[in-house]
Amino acid sequence: MAEQQVDAYGGTIFSGAGDVLTRRPQDAFAHMRAVAPAMRIEGSGVVVTTRAAMTEVFRHPEIYSSQMPAGHFGNARPLIPIEVDPPDQRKFRKILDPLFTPKHLEHLAGPIETLVNDLIDGFINDPEIDFAQRFSVPFPSQVFLTMFGLPMQDLPRFLAMKDGIIRPFHVLGTSLNDPRTQELREQSAASIYDYFNKVLDQREAEHRDDLLSHFLGAQVEGERLTREEILDICFLLLIAGLDTVSASLDCFFRYLAEHPDERAALVADPSISPWVVEELLRWESPVMLVSRIATQDTVLGGCPIRAGDKVHPFLGSGNTDESEFPDADVIQWGRKGNRHIAFGAGIHRCLGSNLARLELRIALRVWHSRIPHYRVKPGTELVYTIGVRSVDSFPMVLGESV
Repeated sequence: MAEQQVDAYGGTIFSGAGDVLTRRPQDAFAHMRAVAPAMRIEGSGVVVTTRAAMTEVFRHPEIYSSQMPAGHFGNARPLIPIEVDPPDQRKFRKILDPLFTPKHLEHLAGPIETLVNDLIDGFINDPEIDFAQRFSVPFPSQVFLTMFGLPMQDLPRFLAMKDGIIRPFHVLGTSLNDPRTQELREQSAASIYDYFNKVLDQREAEHRDDLLSHFLGAQVEGERLTREEILDICFLLLIAGLDTVSASLDCFFRYLAEHPDERAALVADPSISPWVVEELLRWESPVMLVSRIATQDTVLGGCPIRAGDKVHPFLGSGNTDESEFPDADVIQWGRKGNRHIAFGAGIHRCLGSNLARLELRIALRVWHSRIPHYRVKPGTELVYTIGVRSVDSFPMVLGESV
């Protein structure tokens, strides 16, 4: 659930190189680091490649701002809290952070495990499935609906709203700059505001024990959140919390499907799922980059930066940087000192990282206790979307005969 300003601000980086960077990006990252810690890409801004240079970006939000102009996702206002800089950002994190601590999320473990089992029940006897359509896409949205106390039959609507915001060009088969792309994004944004406005009206009339009701009663420095602020938080949680977990599952299960020896360790002891999650977050980095805007002229990794430049730390490159991770190109369940930045870093580190970890750990543990054998369908080449590495279709063969 790392911050996403990818397709609006970083999309042109991928022009002509999307397949290389999205399918198996680790070699490309190594080549990028070998060129420079930071380098200017014409039409895209500055790409940041090394962990040290990214640390500099994350440590100085006063220089590398997250406060993007409203509208790039069709949103009417900046999204709270990732598009709000200090000091206002700290006010909102004081309200939101306690809701996403591991302890506060403990009560979701049982319902999440039930969701995983229910999904698996629907296909465990099938010889072949589309993993994306049957599992990785619906699962995080079902968790979201559970947290917000929303009806499960709204799942198709949520998926349509999410895709209309995050990848309208993909839905329409258009380019990033096609006017129809922004039109769909704006229509989807309007539908999100409308949906949550109606639900908030219901919660005001009938308070419940869910996240939306909590927002209505929450205060920032003695003042309640406004309706607009709550809508902006909901907007962010929807677009940031669904696609990133789906992408993580797509990346994780492709890796495990293609590496049966590593998968066997997880099958033999599903309790190691937390270690597997952390190492695959590092290696796969499903959210490839985040974006910032420079507020002043400066120099980063020897690269001159001008005020107004877009700056793109490539999280995946930082997570495979040999200067930070010994044997960075080797997968190690139980890697010590695994200080990956798959969820970003600094004050804008992903709000929902603990929830994402919980979902991924339970999904891996339950799946591999029930389905130990699977593989990518022979002859299939998975096609990943840019920025956030998810797939539309993931043909998977189930069963020991593989």
